[in-house]
Amino acid sequence: MRELRATQPRTHFTRMNTPEPRKTPCLMVQGCTSDAGKSVLAAALCRVLARRGARVAPFKPQNMALNSAVSVDGGEIGRAQALQALAARVPARIDFNPILLKPATDKRAQVIVHGKALADLDARDYHAYKPRAMKAVLESWQRLCAAYDCVVVEGAGSPAEINLRDRDIANMGFAEAVDCPVILIADIDRGGVFAHLVGTLELLAPSERARVKGFVINRFRGDMGLLESGLDWLEARTGKPVLGVLPYLHGLYLDAEDALPKEREAEAETGVDLRAGLRTSLRAIAPAYPRISNHNDLDPLRFHPEVDFRFVGPHEPPPPCDLIVLPGSKAVQADLDWLRAMGWETAIRRHLRYGGKLIGVCGGLQMLGARLNDPLGLEGAPGSAPGLALLDYETTLDAEKTLENVRGTLALPGSPAIAGYRIHMGVTHGPALERPAAHLDGQPEGAISRDGQILATYCHGLFDPPEALAALLAWAGHAPSVHFDANARRERDLDRLADAVEQHLDLARLAEWLPEFG
Repeated sequence: MRELRATQPRTHFTRMNTPEPRKTPCLMVQGCTSDAGKSVLAAALCRVLARRGARVAPFKPQNMALNSAVSVDGGEIGRAQALQALAARVPARIDFNPILLKPATDKRAQVIVHGKALADLDARDYHAYKPRAMKAVLESWQRLCAAYDCVVVEGAGSPAEINLRDRDIANMGFAEAVDCPVILIADIDRGGVFAHLVGTLELLAPSERARVKGFVINRFRGDMGLLESGLDWLEARTGKPVLGVLPYLHGLYLDAEDALPKEREAEAETGVDLRAGLRTSLRAIAPAYPRISNHNDLDPLRFHPEVDFRFVGPHEPPPPCDLIVLPGSKAVQADLDWLRAMGWETAIRRHLRYGGKLIGVCGGLQMLGARLNDPLGLEGAPGSAPGLALLDYETTLDAEKTLENVRGTLALPGSPAIAGYRIHMGVTHGPALERPAAHLDGQPEGAISRDGQILATYCHGLFDPPEALAALLAWAGHAPSVHFDANARRERDLDRLADAVEQHLDLARLAEWLPEFG
């Protein structure tokens, strides 16, 4: 594929009047739609800047996601911002994502401010709360500007959602407040890319349109020559440059912000499937329940060349497999009801009768117990509900959320080391915990059933360390013949992504607004 067209500009663009130089340079990536590539491009820009020696901070004023992480300062932030911190080679901090919304139902979400859960609010109540949320956002922004050379900002959804523009803190409302230049990204793979870009621009206020410095087209595959006329038209129509056309990169191992993967992409950096010539000896599945959270825990299984892993959606019968994983959930009782309605309880018991293995992580751990108690009504009406009763313990939900990074060993042969984090509401107690699944920070944690078929833990990131992954696969019945290191793979793909951006994005033009690209 030819190098980025914008590195060889065809048209001279008059530079717009720019604001007075700001103390800390910044650049904001906004998208025409959700999943346009904002998170990935922001991560790529962070890695490019880090490789050039800049101390760069990622920032997302407001995030709505069920995939989250624990920061070094003990707060909860969006998983995408933890990935961007990794790309920037700096520790993840609560200020990188001061407002996190975790949907509990279609109309309510848990509001997390500066890493701590504040309340569950419906959309109307949160809209009223936004001025206070903006204050928290600007406090974090000021701290980052004082501590870092530059900041790469990610928007949320689309700035063209005109019903949400009043009191906006996620897109142009924030950009206007701090005077931040914006680039607009659109996904050509989903179709209608020119309509997305032009339509989004048309729906912005004049000052907001002036703030957009140019466009990035994402996930392009095909003949670049066939795109040229469209790019010429776009630049003539809008008066703004196309800053880059990024290629479709297959098989990137990057933590998703929220959405489940739609398909299993190619494995290798070259697009070659690492499974070729290898026997996929372990079949693993997980239910894609409605409020699934931190499903990125299962990425090491999804990308392992010897594991055939897939999520099973609603009304799909669970197929025969060696391993079932029950992942985290933002609404454990509701998702357990969904499991039962979809026939999973019967399928799980049949799976265990035939010698299969079962892992429950966080919310999955809670489902495996005898009862789920919610006396405060944190996930619905106050009361109790029966769990799957596969392990002898019960969980009582509590308003205080556990947030901690942990290290320790698995209670499996060789005592493999694990490192991860715990994010959960509730206290679990019962006899089954006397046979722990792990020892984390010197304390017993989780449970393994007496017959050795079921393992339960609150530890997210369970499969990331290669020794722990190999031990869990061996426990599930497969001795892997290849070494798979999820963390190393993630690092390689961040560099691969940064390489693509350096090749296909006009960094010299970006340096007009963020000099560290120069």
